[in-house]
Amino acid sequence: MEPQNDTRISEFFLLGFSDAPALQPLIFGLFLSMYLISVFGNLLIILAVNSDSHLHTPMYFFLSNLSFVDICFTSTTIPKMLWNIQTQSKVITYEGCITQMYFFVLFAVLDDLLLTVMAYDRFVAICHPLHYTVIMNPWLCGVLVLMSWIMGVLNSLLQSLIVLDLTFCEDLEIPQFFCELNQVIQLACSDTFLNNMMIYFTSLLLAIGPLAGILYSYSKIISSIYRIGSTQEKYKAFSTCASHLLVVSLFYCTSLGVYLGSAGTHSSHSSATASVMYTVVTPMLNPFVYSLRNKDIKRALKAFMGQQL
Repeated sequence: MEPQNDTRISEFFLLGFSDAPALQPLIFGLFLSMYLISVFGNLLIILAVNSDSHLHTPMYFFLSNLSFVDICFTSTTIPKMLWNIQTQSKVITYEGCITQMYFFVLFAVLDDLLLTVMAYDRFVAICHPLHYTVIMNPWLCGVLVLMSWIMGVLNSLLQSLIVLDLTFCEDLEIPQFFCELNQVIQLACSDTFLNNMMIYFTSLLLAIGPLAGILYSYSKIISSIYRIGSTQEKYKAFSTCASHLLVVSLFYCTSLGVYLGSAGTHSSHSSATASVMYTVVTPMLNPFVYSLRNKDIKRALKAFMGQQL
């Protein structure tokens, strides 16, 4: 039987939204604005880092990669949602759903792995400052990013191929505004034991593992900061980690909300809220989090904007 996916995106927007025709322009404008802010904000971070030689360091190299992944992450879901609102259609093809799911999983895992790499970078910078340039050399930085991409691609490809083997029922309604892996699997009529085991295994390997690495890095960082005698030096050391710690908290809290919501009932408004936070708001906030408290980024942005005027 030919699988057909009918995506009812209106059922899972933030509380207060509905698919009432009068509200569609407001929904369209809101998500278009957030998407454009996310794209241009992260693009400015990339351009600022590349244009300023003072920012050609491991920390900003990883940050520019994270910004690129965030642009791709939001672009896997929001343009399709905006197109559906504009055309008053809720349909996404089977092939389109699998493709969207592949890239969504890919960039979600990349976000996770890059945040872990950035935590390791901060660990080396604070706990081993004298050896920082030796340890975090350009070759290692490139390898860490490349390995993140390889792990993300292999995981996403494997998850998508296993979904292709599933048999779906005639009426398919995905209770989200994008094809989320768990909820697509829940719609299958065939046995999903292998899919569920693969999700649990990859969650342990690519979610819990990196989180454990981040927590370990920050336990060592806090211990090192605590041993610093000067209060000013303590603040300076912690300020280099504050932005990253805030982004990590946003990422894991919202991703946990999406996971718990997709595993629960199909009418959960909390799942929709977490999904919007996870796919739109967090990537949109990242440039602000990293730039507002970072003098180097603000200086580079001012210099870059001055060159363009």
